[in-house]
Amino acid sequence: MSSNTTPPANSTTSIMTSAALAPLCTVLIWSGNTIVTKAASGVISPGSISFYRWLLAFLVLLPFVGRAAWQNRTVLKQYWLKLATLSALGMVIYQSLAYEAAKTTSAVNMGVIVALMPLLSTLLASALAGEKLTATNLAGGAISLIGLIYLTSQGHPATLLSGGFHIGDGLMIVAVLSNSLYGVMLKRWAMPISMWQQLFWQIGFSTILLIPVFLMGDISAINSANLPLVLYAAIPTSLVAPLCWMIGIQKLGAARTSLLINLLPIIVAVLAWAILHEQLYAYHTIGGALALIGVGLGLRQAKIAKGETEPGADQAAWETEEV
Repeated sequence: MSSNTTPPANSTTSIMTSAALAPLCTVLIWSGNTIVTKAASGVISPGSISFYRWLLAFLVLLPFVGRAAWQNRTVLKQYWLKLATLSALGMVIYQSLAYEAAKTTSAVNMGVIVALMPLLSTLLASALAGEKLTATNLAGGAISLIGLIYLTSQGHPATLLSGGFHIGDGLMIVAVLSNSLYGVMLKRWAMPISMWQQLFWQIGFSTILLIPVFLMGDISAINSANLPLVLYAAIPTSLVAPLCWMIGIQKLGAARTSLLINLLPIIVAVLAWAILHEQLYAYHTIGGALALIGVGLGLRQAKIAKGETEPGADQAAWETEEV
């Protein structure tokens, strides 16, 4: 297909749907990791599980990607600072601050602040990466945010104001801003490195950056009780999820991909109902429906004057990106 040829609307819709499957996989894994995170409380310290998961992920990738990455080390010398920056933003700052935020703020506040990520990503993508800021994107993000506020406040949004502002809220805002910036810069800093090698080097840098956090915190040894939690955090959460997220950003852009995060509370609620037998209420349905409507709106491509789907870089990236 020529780069100047406008793809048929049904073809583009199929491409968009296929591209959304990768970040959706990430959201499913992160939803499961929420259960793991709860189970890890009191079993292993946050600093230890953060360090172990990335170290183990690096060691797992090493025999498969290490040789090719080493042969490509000339390119690494040129882009190492960008890779290290991405690692710090998406793998170290975001997750470390989220662990700390949980100590001084409520889960409700954290859920609402995470819901800001799509709007922040949309604004940052427009300002820094040249992604078109459309009314549809903003409307989708706003509707999802309203739905998640309703869901996380259990149908009583006013309760979010009664608890006041905590240090953890500020930390969580910085964490979400960091992860939003990660998505935007990953899209903007196009590097001639395959996805697997990018992931390999980002994980390597994150492991190095987490060494001081590991040594200065409470060090937990790996044992039979926490090993399954470390393995889940290291393999699906640290390897498969970031790769699928990177693919989503490359194919859909940071703004559209981040919208899928709004599905996480819905999936967690369903998992809690199915696995933990927690009861579902009306606010789950109402808030979840609004979030889904917002995601659907945000994933729609903007229309050009003649009613055709607007061709753009995402289409070209889908056809040519090496994974």
